Amino acid sequence: MKDAFGLPQSLLVLGGTSEIALATARRLIARRTRTVWLAGRPSPALEEAAGHLRGLGADAHTVAFDALEPASHEAVLGKVFAEGDVDLVLLAFGTLGDQARDEREPESAVRVAQTNYTGAVSSGLVCARALQSQGHGSLVVLSSVAGERARRANFIYGSSKAGLDAFAQGLGDALHGTGVHVMVVRPGFVRTRMTAGLPEAPLATTPEAVAAAVELGLRRRSETVWVPGALRVVMSALRHLPRGVFRRLPV
Repeated sequence: MKDAFGLPQSLLVLGGTSEIALATARRLIARRTRTVWLAGRPSPALEEAAGHLRGLGADAHTVAFDALEPASHEAVLGKVFAEGDVDLVLLAFGTLGDQARDEREPESAVRVAQTNYTGAVSSGLVCARALQSQGHGSLVVLSSVAGERARRANFIYGSSKAGLDAFAQGLGDALHGTGVHVMVVRPGFVRTRMTAGLPEAPLATTPEAVAAAVELGLRRRSETVWVPGALRVVMSALRHLPRGVFRRLPV
């Protein structure tokens, strides 16, 4: 169960090698989280991540999970919830893709959409139902400011995140009053392996800063969190720019 400040004792991470997710797990373990499930494709990196969290004092486990195999989600995630209540589910998997390649190769674009949106819808609904059966818990969804308005430079990724963001908001409304809390996190450019080599955008942030924002959002039971907070104002302005003006911006 959560403590008086809304922080979890148990955590399930979908996307167990995500740098943002692991930074969040480390921060929560330092507070009071004791059981962590890292769900992802079996790999040495996943096992290494679990071992690192054990070294911090957590009872950490790995579970084989693939966002691109929605038919397996109910069985795979059901086994985790069968082990005991899960206080927090962090949906953190995703792929950036390669815009130029994805435009040339529609199958690659579809893979981005299936990972970031379809896989999230499937696993998100499975976890939401399990949390609702418990009668408590939080589902934190890592979205992106890229979903606020499609940009020429990454509209395939951005459109998948727009779908994810809308899904998470609607799911939060559907679960309102059930004891289950849904929080959408919208980071800007985060310095991770996924963005290595890309031109750094203004207001760039770190996995640790996103983790701190997640913790604060959980304490406040926020529904939407921007990282950094200034992006709320920036994206509000960009969202309402005339399309002709927006096209000419170096974004």
